[in-house]
Amino acid sequence: MKPNDLSEIVSSDKSHVWHHLSQHKPLQASDPMVIVEGKGLRVKDINGREYLDAVSGGVWTVNVGYGRESIADAVRDQLVKMCYFANSAGNIPGAQFAEKLIGKMPGLSRIYYSNSGSEANEKGFKLIRQLAALKNDGKKHKILYRDRDYHGTTITTLSACGQEQRKDQYGPFTPGFVEVPHCLAYRAPNGDDPDYGVQAAKEIEKIILREDPDTVGSLCLEPITAGGGVIVPPEGYFETVQEICQKYGVLLHIDEVVCGMGRTGKWFGYQHFDVKPDIVTMAKGVASGYAAISVTATTEDLFNEFLAEPSEKLSYFRDISTFGGVAGGPAAALENMRIIEEENLLENVNNMGEYLMGRLNELMDKYEIIGDVRGKGLFVGAELVKDRKTKEPVDESVAAAVAADCLRQGVMIGRTNRSLTEYNNTLCLSPALICTKDDIDEIVNSIDVALGNLQQ
Repeated sequence: MKPNDLSEIVSSDKSHVWHHLSQHKPLQASDPMVIVEGKGLRVKDINGREYLDAVSGGVWTVNVGYGRESIADAVRDQLVKMCYFANSAGNIPGAQFAEKLIGKMPGLSRIYYSNSGSEANEKGFKLIRQLAALKNDGKKHKILYRDRDYHGTTITTLSACGQEQRKDQYGPFTPGFVEVPHCLAYRAPNGDDPDYGVQAAKEIEKIILREDPDTVGSLCLEPITAGGGVIVPPEGYFETVQEICQKYGVLLHIDEVVCGMGRTGKWFGYQHFDVKPDIVTMAKGVASGYAAISVTATTEDLFNEFLAEPSEKLSYFRDISTFGGVAGGPAAALENMRIIEEENLLENVNNMGEYLMGRLNELMDKYEIIGDVRGKGLFVGAELVKDRKTKEPVDESVAAAVAADCLRQGVMIGRTNRSLTEYNNTLCLSPALICTKDDIDEIVNSIDVALGNLQQ
């Protein structure tokens, strides 16, 4: 494009686009960033400045990297042949991807398509509510969610949000959602106890008993908490959660919107733990951002609860997602999965994840401001504190300053952002699954420089 054309793009963006998660007042005096090109882990803005993207599109999405022509070709070919029909009918890539996906998820058998993580989780919640109405006289309708977890941006998914700043000003919320405690050992008084994972899970049991097990339909958890601070469950946690759910007839809903499709070194985050979910939701990495698609996967037992005679006109799952019928979504997802398999990206995630954790631990030895480093695979966080002994968190402005410094160096990193009142203090890294040691060195070196600049 010519310089004048580029100027017009910036002007149009500035005048008419309402950006996500952005305070627009500063843009009255400066221009917005406009990204125009990407290849591998690198993106370019409209001014030609190149950045290494260590957050896979800003929100953990572009798992296989930018510029994948084979995915673009798969989508284009499908859209020309058959772009859309409501998913009350099937389509070829939808059937093919469902079979491939279920092959990665033993114990699950049914796939429901929609177009965002929020919507996928909403479907899971609707299943619980309708099941309660059909089988339990409406009693077993409550849905438990965890402090610091996030499940979406709609009013009802915000009702299941454990991040107070995310949900602030958006109430009143959907009734029947009940919070359970987080499982962050670093922030727990007894977090050093080897049995902490079991103890944290048993706090959930106390809440089930308090609420009355006959009223609790499901427990919704991220396998590894994402925007709430990259929290890996401690040993014994999920195994105990599974036992508790089975004991009280509570269905287990695992939100894999961030962790799914290889981010943690397995196809799904829950597969690191001995757990058999009833519902699994996913979105972001399913097609790596090349098409909008999300999935709600269930067991056959749950699916069978909604089988009814045609004369029972309100007994099936009466839900629809308009863009769940876009055939380009599963077409992109099929090619995305092929790339992960044929390029052995799960192995790369485990190898590079280990290297990334090692480099961050070296930084922690160098800088007292890093209180904790945690994560799994290429999904890692570094929590910043004022004092390691007291674990007092830094102000969110400090984490923001580190991220801004890295950006000036040409590296995009993430951070917990307007999520938690006290704990917007974690740097978040989630580079594409194709990243190399050189990429990781560039990312970590930029953080090293930024932390060094804080001390000046």
